[in-house]
Amino acid sequence: MTTTPDETTAHSRIAERAGLTPEQLEAFGGELDAIRRRILADLGEEDAAYIRGVVRAQRRFEVAGRALFYLPPAWPLAVASLSISKILDNMEIGHNVLHGQYDWMGDPGLNSRMFDWDNVCPGEQWKYSHNYIHHTFTNIVGKDRDVGYGILRMDPAQKWHPYYLGNPVYALALMLLFEWGVALHDLEVENIVAGRRSLADNKPLYPGLLRKIRRQAVKDYLLFPALTGPLAPLTLAGNATANLVRNVWAFNIIFCGHFPAGVASFSVEETEEETRGQWYLRQLLGSANISGGPLLHLMSGNLSHQIEHHLFPDLPARRYPEVAAEVREICERYGLAYNTGPLHRQLLSVAKKICRYALPGPVRRRPDPVPTAGADPVAA
Repeated sequence: MTTTPDETTAHSRIAERAGLTPEQLEAFGGELDAIRRRILADLGEEDAAYIRGVVRAQRRFEVAGRALFYLPPAWPLAVASLSISKILDNMEIGHNVLHGQYDWMGDPGLNSRMFDWDNVCPGEQWKYSHNYIHHTFTNIVGKDRDVGYGILRMDPAQKWHPYYLGNPVYALALMLLFEWGVALHDLEVENIVAGRRSLADNKPLYPGLLRKIRRQAVKDYLLFPALTGPLAPLTLAGNATANLVRNVWAFNIIFCGHFPAGVASFSVEETEEETRGQWYLRQLLGSANISGGPLLHLMSGNLSHQIEHHLFPDLPARRYPEVAAEVREICERYGLAYNTGPLHRQLLSVAKKICRYALPGPVRRRPDPVPTAGADPVAA
């Protein structure tokens, strides 16, 4: 739908909120479209070699970790190696392959329709709740179920209830059991409790979910421990610890990309009849980056560049550092905040938000204005 500056539409409301005219918003979207087209046209052997190299490294860490469990003194090394393997599998390989970032290669092992990851959440279910729901309705309160994951109050537009006094406890539990939280996300337990969804609505999900849970439980808690014979208890504990390490790391990276101070949320009304430029703007304002070096970017699946991931979810994540400088320069020219900061600052900001929204406060029906580019977007 074509709009004009005089129309009171979602297009103009989003533009005004960011301090842009509708014409500037359209130009902003055009510049980001140009970046995406250029990277897509440039994909080739370097990108294929990169992801295959990461897969090889992940498998070597897994083999090393499994083998070291046969040497009890090397238990800490075994756990560390297996933890790295699981983080790489979930973050840089699983998350990105399931986004279809490498479908163009024609490699069945790296195709989003055939790949599954080392996680209790079935890949097919995750693609619906994440690729479709979250990336389509990013930070739209009432549509994006990743705002609080149906468990937490992470935005003042979420009506307060005494239940949310447990926000810090729920966040800790979700962090420790993150893969299970992701697996159960599609069941929409909070909507069942509220009477908006029935148990029968979940019947199509149960077979795939139970099959994946059984597969993961047998692998980590029965098969591999049994293969180490009398060392089985140590191996089982090591596998559980590696899963715990992966859960804690993934939770922190994801929450630092979505919930630090300065990240905006949106109402359903604001985002009606959304244009391409408005969608880009919402992704930018509803995301945050984590500054750091190549190792952090690798181990985070490049979700340390959450802004670029939300803008370009189908581009290979290894390209995000390359385009980040361009995106930041565009933001500076349009006077838009580019929310980034080191991991410890983003974590502290998220922790403060979790605690702050555990307490009652006014319901904000329209989000606060987005900070200007000159403001510090990561200050708590």
